[in-house]
Amino acid sequence: MSDWTPDVPTAGTIELPPDPRALDAIGRNHSLETALADLVDNSVDAGATQVVIRLVIADGLPRALYVADNGSGMEPDKIDAAMTVGGRREYAASDLGHFGLGLKAASFSQARSLTVLSRSAGHEPVGRRWRVHASANRNFSCDVVPMPFVVAEFEQNWRISFQNSGTIVRWDDVVTFPAGSESHRVEAFIDRMITGACQHLGIVFHRFLEQGRLTVDFEVYDVDDSYVGPPIPVTPLNPFGYLRSGDPEFPKTLTAAIDDVTVSFKCHIWPGKNNTPSFRLRGVATDHQGLYFYRRDRLLQFGGWEGIHVSHPKLQLARVEVDIDGDITGLFHMNAEKSRVLVSLEFARLAAAARSSDGIGFNEYFDLAEQVFRTSNSRSMKRRSMIHPGSGLPSSVKDVIRKEVPPIIGQDPIEIRWDTFVDDSFFRVDREQNTLWINKRYRKMLLGDKHGGLNDLPLVKALLYLLVADSFEGEYHGARDKDNIELWQSVLTTAVQAERR
Repeated sequence: MSDWTPDVPTAGTIELPPDPRALDAIGRNHSLETALADLVDNSVDAGATQVVIRLVIADGLPRALYVADNGSGMEPDKIDAAMTVGGRREYAASDLGHFGLGLKAASFSQARSLTVLSRSAGHEPVGRRWRVHASANRNFSCDVVPMPFVVAEFEQNWRISFQNSGTIVRWDDVVTFPAGSESHRVEAFIDRMITGACQHLGIVFHRFLEQGRLTVDFEVYDVDDSYVGPPIPVTPLNPFGYLRSGDPEFPKTLTAAIDDVTVSFKCHIWPGKNNTPSFRLRGVATDHQGLYFYRRDRLLQFGGWEGIHVSHPKLQLARVEVDIDGDITGLFHMNAEKSRVLVSLEFARLAAAARSSDGIGFNEYFDLAEQVFRTSNSRSMKRRSMIHPGSGLPSSVKDVIRKEVPPIIGQDPIEIRWDTFVDDSFFRVDREQNTLWINKRYRKMLLGDKHGGLNDLPLVKALLYLLVADSFEGEYHGARDKDNIELWQSVLTTAVQAERR
């Protein structure tokens, strides 16, 4: 055996460019929602105050998706750096960007073609395009988009005050778009996509939205009708947006220091479990207990105790804000999709040592959160019973009613149906058939451009159900019941007729 040598000799160099198929691999952990959030990050870093996300429909199918902003835009050399795979720029202290992969990873996780069009004050508009499959034999060559096309795209009917700068990101060949042309399936996809994205962006950027630093709107552009639908605004979903605290002493800030590094934990206790969007967020409410990590006011992770505690239903009212704006090396690491924070082993030790100014630690905080949960849970069990609804409402609405309201045993459910009335009255309480009837002559007007169905107009039906459900109880209508129904009938019929006019 020859002797080992510490040095490895070399004899020149060869260039080994990455396989173009590497573009297919980046961004695999992105969802549509996290990908859009990454693009909005870039808009915020560019100083944008307005972002519009436009879905383009042609021949009845989603064909492209745009993200446009009124930020500072990019000069030619900067757009080349932005489109370089693995290219990085200098990040300011307030920037949300971090890895130099956000635009490419987010875009190629969803689309096969990425076009970026930008203009910066004092510079000519520029455009670049990446096509994943077309790059396979072109040695990572990026297409240059001619200036007239860039200008034409900026001159579309955007609801943005571009002034002299801005950026438009365009996705084509989006892999998650439906291929079938059935109108009801396409409409369902669009509704789910926009609803899910609005909820996610509303959570992630809730501080920006609440403070008026940013607006984000979705819109649908139908090419065949040359019609841009009304804007659908992203509204803030604050995970700490309760009206009153579950404990008057909270929120309370716990701090701990290690090796000259201080971390603050702002501990909250919700007043009780409920179905408000701010409490439920997305998914099961019990999944959202735990730590909420923010970087530069952008929410990175919502939920999970990261070794401080294990998740438990009795802790579902406990949520903790942790701001890591300082990028404390060794304690936190953010994943490339900016959807998760990885903590070190030192983090749990730091949390265990954290105390408030009056000596409260995490153990006492958990005990108080459990106590508030038990108290609020016992109160909710005393809620008055109601006859549950039957057909006419979506299952999701009926599920919430079943969870929140105890049923009256032995009573058939209240059916909610449409019927043609001989008069103009808006609704009718039919105790014999145990049915809440709604006048069919108002249905088309209330639906607008939507299609009707058994479970249509859930908001109108749910409000009516909550209003008149008591009228189905008991053996007969008393004078008070009749007077209430007359009052509701008079007001609602007048209101719906005013709406129709």
